[in-house]
Amino acid sequence: MTIHAAQDVARASLEKDGDSTRLSVAGRWTIHNSETMESLLAGMERLPAGRLHVDLSQLTGLDTAGAWLLHRYRGDLEFHGVRVDFDGLRPTYATLLEEVERLHPPPWKPEHHPWSLFGMFERTGRQVVEVGGDVRSVLHIVGSLVSVLTNVIRRPRCLRLPSVATQFDRVCIGAVPIVMLMSFLIGAIIAQQGGFYLRQFGAEVYVVDLSGVLVLREIGVILTAIMVAGRSGSAFTAEIGSMKMREEIDALHVIGLSVTEVLVLPRLLALIIAMPILTFLSNLAALFGAGLISWIYLDIAPRVFIQLMKAAVTPETLMVGIVKAPFMALIVGLVACVEGMKVSGSSESLGTHTTLSVVKAIFMVIVADGLFAIFFSSIGI
Repeated sequence: MTIHAAQDVARASLEKDGDSTRLSVAGRWTIHNSETMESLLAGMERLPAGRLHVDLSQLTGLDTAGAWLLHRYRGDLEFHGVRVDFDGLRPTYATLLEEVERLHPPPWKPEHHPWSLFGMFERTGRQVVEVGGDVRSVLHIVGSLVSVLTNVIRRPRCLRLPSVATQFDRVCIGAVPIVMLMSFLIGAIIAQQGGFYLRQFGAEVYVVDLSGVLVLREIGVILTAIMVAGRSGSAFTAEIGSMKMREEIDALHVIGLSVTEVLVLPRLLALIIAMPILTFLSNLAALFGAGLISWIYLDIAPRVFIQLMKAAVTPETLMVGIVKAPFMALIVGLVACVEGMKVSGSSESLGTHTTLSVVKAIFMVIVADGLFAIFFSSIGI
């Protein structure tokens, strides 16, 4: 294959020789012919992996622009598995190419100062910038959700009910066994540890008050949110991240579909509906575990346990935990979707953001629970 520039100002010819390929470069490769040189090299970028010999013996002129183009061309080919050798280069041109290669800026990497005050400030600043980016991403999805929900209210047919039902089955029904098992064990542990210490003061009957209030107000909803974040939140991140890697997200944009409407809204709705149900079942399992241990370990009969529970807790105690559940679900869903959208094209990125999704969701759930505790205390509940 031979490509000629107008008036033989710059020439390039490509010849196959067995497993290797020879590229002959001739003419004046200077900045005045930069457009011609770009077009010559652009036509020869897609080469099979192997060896390429570049013959530069017929060059009649070379400046920094031409040397930079040749250097960039060699770098692009070597990145794709082609070994490039420059042959027949005059000493003056060789010096210019070496200087261009020496002054080529390496990829910037931040300096690490692990034990210095400057390093601490640097890491803190980077974390603040990252948190700001996360907040901006969450607000973007929230704004998009508001827009989609407005459209759904106007046109209910836009709501993808089969998708919501599928996600509800995975998020709620599939999570019931593990959530109830973990809650049962936690309730049993609370009753056993509380009874062990209260028995020393002859106040073991207050284990019922301890278990009831603690489970219904705090433990049930927090434990459920943590389990959902680890189970469903990570699944959301992995699914959306995998679609991002396979360019399915871009395909949705191309065909004119809203990613929020197709992927985010069904998952969030299913999670918001499922979380109160899972929290209620978690409360039942934890109280059952506490009652069983109280019967075996503290000799508190089930009938007495139920009577003491009725006196210790009120409907408001139950509702405090249930009211928190949809907000916890919203936090877990938003964090999971945001981290899924941030996945790049590598499996390492997918694993990193899946882990970050679980960690950030659990952290935000605990922070939100603390804020709720302050709010309910301030209003006397």
